[in-house]
Amino acid sequence: MGEAGEQVRGRLVRRSGGRIVGGVAGGIADHLGVDVFKVRMAFVLLSALAGAGIVAYAMLWIFTPGGADEVRPSGQERRQAIGLALLGFGLSVAMSALFSGTAARIIVPLIAVAVGAALVWREYDADGPRSLLGLPAKPTMVTWSRIVAGITLIVAGLAVVVLAGIDIGSLGSALLAVAVTLLGAGLLSVPLWLRMMRALNAERAARIRNEEREEIASHLHDSVLQTLALIQRQADDPHEVVRLARSQERELRRWLFEDSVPAQSSLAAALRTIAGEVEDQHGVKVTPVTVGDVSMDIADTGSGLPKEHFTAVLGAAREALVNAAKHADVPVIDLFAETEPHQVSVFVRDRGVGFDVDAVPADRQGLAKSIRGRVERRGGQVEIVSRSGRGTEVRIIMPRTDSGGDSESEAADAAPAGPAEADIAHTLTQPSEHAVGVDRH
Repeated sequence: MGEAGEQVRGRLVRRSGGRIVGGVAGGIADHLGVDVFKVRMAFVLLSALAGAGIVAYAMLWIFTPGGADEVRPSGQERRQAIGLALLGFGLSVAMSALFSGTAARIIVPLIAVAVGAALVWREYDADGPRSLLGLPAKPTMVTWSRIVAGITLIVAGLAVVVLAGIDIGSLGSALLAVAVTLLGAGLLSVPLWLRMMRALNAERAARIRNEEREEIASHLHDSVLQTLALIQRQADDPHEVVRLARSQERELRRWLFEDSVPAQSSLAAALRTIAGEVEDQHGVKVTPVTVGDVSMDIADTGSGLPKEHFTAVLGAAREALVNAAKHADVPVIDLFAETEPHQVSVFVRDRGVGFDVDAVPADRQGLAKSIRGRVERRGGQVEIVSRSGRGTEVRIIMPRTDSGGDSESEAADAAPAGPAEADIAHTLTQPSEHAVGVDRH
């Protein structure tokens, strides 16, 4: 019975969503199955014993991992917890001054240091994406206010404690001792910083290698594998097989040994070239229509579409055209592109057999890697709309700025649909039975 209880109880974790300060009292209450008020009162009483409760709370905060709960505390519980924390600090000061004779000029600064440390720890311990320094990726004014206030309290409290018994004449020696101490602490932390930098470099290198593998896999799927499929279909025509093989050899050599910059730096011109290539290889007609244009920002001046975004849009559009040519069973495919101030939109539409988007396996190379993966890696968005017997439309939206993270998605999600996009929706789209949107996060 005891073993079963231990298995159900599990390990001790701090509250994350339902915490007031560090989530220690709530985590202990959840672990032991008792009221959190009783645990907080225990810390308050321990605080009267020369601050033992404060020290115990800090140690548990440091060494106990956070949980995954998301229940937020009520306003009444929050006020109660803050009141008990103030009571604990008050008891610690009163009992120390009463029984140990410690002067208030020492106790009060130490309390200020403890409060400042709690403010700073709370921000560094918060959930969500983190920056390189450990702060929230998007710190708010409240976050900065807490951090600045905490650092101010820590520095002021330590300064009062250190300088309390020092004469003005010996102040220089005291400051020198502090500087030497800080230098020693910095030297001791060098291995930690080196290990952190090595870990960051290793993670960055692994991410770059993974992106390169994805790009290579997408290119091989779009070029070599597609050509092999065409050769299989043209096996009875040796001249056509030779032509396709030589064409693919030239393209592969160009991709391996030359710069990967497209021949056209204009999106409209590049899309027309892709449309012509698909027409020649698959025997279908592609009707490209462009509204506005954007050039590739090779020099990274911020005036055009970044090179990685440019090539991702072209690769995804080409794969969408090839898929339509191979599977839609139609003689004509529509290609529409619109350039707006903040994003580029490309639509590939056929009125063919259509398919059930939900029935397509998530690991299909064409949809998952060559279209979705390409666009998502650059912060873009893909939506596939299809209905059996009514055709398919692939919508590719790419932001023009090379920003990352949440700001990208917010900018794209907040961007209103322009009049040209409304026109394409009216002329090309049909009421949809299946629609899948791929968020860029």
